[in-house]
Amino acid sequence: MKRTPVNPWPWSLNVGYNQAEILEGANRQLICAGQTAVDAEGNPQHPGDMRSQIILALDNLEAILSAADMGLDNITRLNIYTTDVDEAMKHFDVFSTRFRPVNAAPPMTLLGITQLAIPGLMFEIEAAAAD
Repeated sequence: MKRTPVNPWPWSLNVGYNQAEILEGANRQLICAGQTAVDAEGNPQHPGDMRSQIILALDNLEAILSAADMGLDNITRLNIYTTDVDEAMKHFDVFSTRFRPVNAAPPMTLLGITQLAIPGLMFEIEAAAAD
């Protein structure tokens, strides 16, 4: 799959994402449900700790990608939901440490919401991927 970044403005690259990407030659698509900070039994983890919730949500997303024989470099779109945008933005370096080593900066949207489906969770990430 060939990915061509489209960035008429460079500011989003400082945060770690492209404004858009042109995808050519993709074979498979994977659409992921929102991933949160839950353990293997679905129990919420890290109450009140945004950074740990982001890390676990990304861990869970990577587990799904791995099960589909994909990785973070296959992600083509991220939608992120949080109950506290300001707090989440303080921890966006976590995305850089995960995505930069695989040379990926998928387009993303960050939305502030009132609550997530499971009480105590503050962060959810859904993704689309392709190879």
